[in-house]
Amino acid sequence: MKKKNNPIIIGAAQYTQHKNESHPLDPLSLMVKTSQDAIENTQNKNVVDFIDAVYVLNITSWSYEDAPGELSRQLNINPKKKVILPDPMGQSPQMLVNQAAKAISDGEHRCVLITGGEALYSIKKTFKDKPPQYWPEYKDANYKREFKILEFDMKYGLYWASLSYAILETALRASSGHTVEEHRKYMGKLFERFSKVASKSPFSWTQEFYNAEEITTPTPENRRITYPYTKRMCANNLVDQAGSILIASEEVAEILGINNKNWVYIMGGADFRNVNEIYRRPRLDESPAIREGSHLALEQAGLTLNDIDKFDLYSCFPSIVEITMNEIGINKDDTRDLTITGGLPYYGAPLSGYSLLAIINTFDLIRADPSLKVMVVANGGFNTKQSIGIYGSKPPNIPWGTRNDLEIQNSILEKELPEPVEKANGRLTVNGYSIFYDRLGEPKRGVIIGTLEDGNRTIALIKGEPESFSNLETEELVGRTVLVRYDPKEDRNIVVSLD
Repeated sequence: MKKKNNPIIIGAAQYTQHKNESHPLDPLSLMVKTSQDAIENTQNKNVVDFIDAVYVLNITSWSYEDAPGELSRQLNINPKKKVILPDPMGQSPQMLVNQAAKAISDGEHRCVLITGGEALYSIKKTFKDKPPQYWPEYKDANYKREFKILEFDMKYGLYWASLSYAILETALRASSGHTVEEHRKYMGKLFERFSKVASKSPFSWTQEFYNAEEITTPTPENRRITYPYTKRMCANNLVDQAGSILIASEEVAEILGINNKNWVYIMGGADFRNVNEIYRRPRLDESPAIREGSHLALEQAGLTLNDIDKFDLYSCFPSIVEITMNEIGINKDDTRDLTITGGLPYYGAPLSGYSLLAIINTFDLIRADPSLKVMVVANGGFNTKQSIGIYGSKPPNIPWGTRNDLEIQNSILEKELPEPVEKANGRLTVNGYSIFYDRLGEPKRGVIIGTLEDGNRTIALIKGEPESFSNLETEELVGRTVLVRYDPKEDRNIVVSLD
């Protein structure tokens, strides 16, 4: 590969449409704005003549028949490739950056625009689900969603991210050796670091700083969501945010006369996925995808973990931050920034677009200080898909597109456990659990993932009056054995005894 095909970010911009905006824009208009700002950020408007691919993140808060086409029309560009992702997955921004880097390295594209945006706050809060006439008409998109939820998962509520990640959290707590109270404090201190960063950014949706106790202590303003999570420990997707980046080859940057001091290289990256269903993974507290991906990304960049100055770890819930730290090898006492945005609960989570904003912040940081090297870890699903990127002011040590990761990916998936037992009767050892709460903070039901005596996994519900859940909030249930029975009327497995 010719050196001049190394992929670099040459322009980037983001926008947060805060609550008091008098004329809120729809998601596509937000993307048009940030794309125009990213073009201006290159300091050469002729870059539009080189944009030959447009990648658009999935849009959930509104629907357009052909979002990439309409975006291209408003930007007055004519790309040969226009893509919109069919599903809202958090790893998408970094995955698209990695795909663009490969395409540019291979000479397939000269310049790629990646953009995404949501306006869920305006729709739900400002307009009460009745957007104004100046917004474009809601039209069904010209693609079909591919995201499917299994019937077995539906029965127990595992499609709720707050439940699945909370189950992972209790598994992590048990394997860490923390007591319930020790782990509560650990989660609070961890997310206090994120809140502090978010409180200092003008682009952050929540610019108020919350300390550890304010994050973990339930109050009317910080209600329980799923055990052990409060509202301030969960991603906030009720935001209006958008971002855009431009990735080009070194050759295009030179033609445009963009100062090489403003080039930010995509030094390394990787995309892997774990076994899809969390109950079919060998362990609930691990991510082989992050472990393998981070190693390969560092190797491609020619760096070690100690060379990384800052991180942006995906942070929809505490458990994914903890898993990422464990897999990468970041010690809990490491003083390096774990986020450069402030995390999804505080900076804002425009659904699949959060990590796009993290990459834009990374770009700005490295432009200001070319000595910096930053790792971004993006996560989708329920610790399911992970994309990793490493950024700096130097080209990759190993060129893009020369590595084949299929063997490693297959080695992760081949460890998939058998299908779960749908009708379980017997003793179940708890691997992870959580509790659903209503909006008043009262327990509704518990959910357990566990292993039966024959080694097979299953899921079971814990039912009872609110007061019967009090011990589950203060004592460790993971590792204990419970008795379950299949209830044909409910068509679910029910815990009949916790003793």
